[in-house]
Amino acid sequence: MNPRHVLVINVSRIGDTLLATPAIRALAAAWPGATVDVLGHPNRIEVLQHLPFVRRVGAISKKSAPFRGWLDSIAKPYDLALVYGYDEALVAYALRVAKRVAAFRQASAGINARLAVLVEPAAFQGDHAVPLLLRLPAALGVPRAGLRLSYAVTDAERVWADATLARDLPAKAGPVVGLQVASFPTKAYRDWPIESFMELCERIRGHWPQAHFLIFGGAEERQRTEAMQARLGAAATLYAGRLSLRQSAALMSRLDLYIGVDTGPTHLMSAFDIPLVALYHGFSRSELIAPLEHPCCFPVDHPLAGPGCSTEVSMADISVDRVWQAVQQALSKYPPP
Repeated sequence: MNPRHVLVINVSRIGDTLLATPAIRALAAAWPGATVDVLGHPNRIEVLQHLPFVRRVGAISKKSAPFRGWLDSIAKPYDLALVYGYDEALVAYALRVAKRVAAFRQASAGINARLAVLVEPAAFQGDHAVPLLLRLPAALGVPRAGLRLSYAVTDAERVWADATLARDLPAKAGPVVGLQVASFPTKAYRDWPIESFMELCERIRGHWPQAHFLIFGGAEERQRTEAMQARLGAAATLYAGRLSLRQSAALMSRLDLYIGVDTGPTHLMSAFDIPLVALYHGFSRSELIAPLEHPCCFPVDHPLAGPGCSTEVSMADISVDRVWQAVQQALSKYPPP
């Protein structure tokens, strides 16, 4: 019998939250009469707001989960719950609120015995991240409904973005290029050197003198982003650490080109039909994580990309020439309006 109320639990970073959107969309497409709710990380779940196939998004964590769902343990408001990850507290919460639970094999044999659908984890880097996440719906007999990541910008956010750019950018600026120069601190090996970014920006300005750069990012990379804005001067606007996640996404949706390292905002950009130049470390190469079904993605892999690549390998090995070539391809094939 088809479920009427479905819950998806995915407590993860921005990128992994977005990478699960094809799986969530597949559930909604398979059971169009069902409601689909999603619980995620308190600081990330906003990336799923306003998706047309999600009824409600909410926050949960492995710390709050043990205290939740007890009043629902008899009625069980959800017919089905899917849980991503390996936090026992989250799976136990799902078992309290849902009649059937699907999850990857957990460390606890007791938890596994209570799962209606148990899926064996794939080998590390055994496939692209999106098909790996789609294995849970597939185990329920749910077919794919596309591999593209989903993100929804509201009309009000578009109006705000247009007004912000009209205020902050010089007249006749273009192309407008978004930059994401750093990943998060624990994945710093993915970062391309700031000097390489600067040289690339100088080449872009040499070819397109009116090009303007929007520098995105968080507070963690403030020193690098501020130094970059200082060197670019009036040719750049610094938004790093100054906007909410959804505000950043709204501005990103108005870009002519995006250039970034492998991190959450780059996954977010993959939801927009905007030329995207993404730089990938050899350890997490593009075939494992780059946007799928994107009409204008230009991935740049590390020259040593492959199963044996170590995180000790430097992103400086990606030459400016290689990225510049990708930028030229992107803007020649998809020229800004």
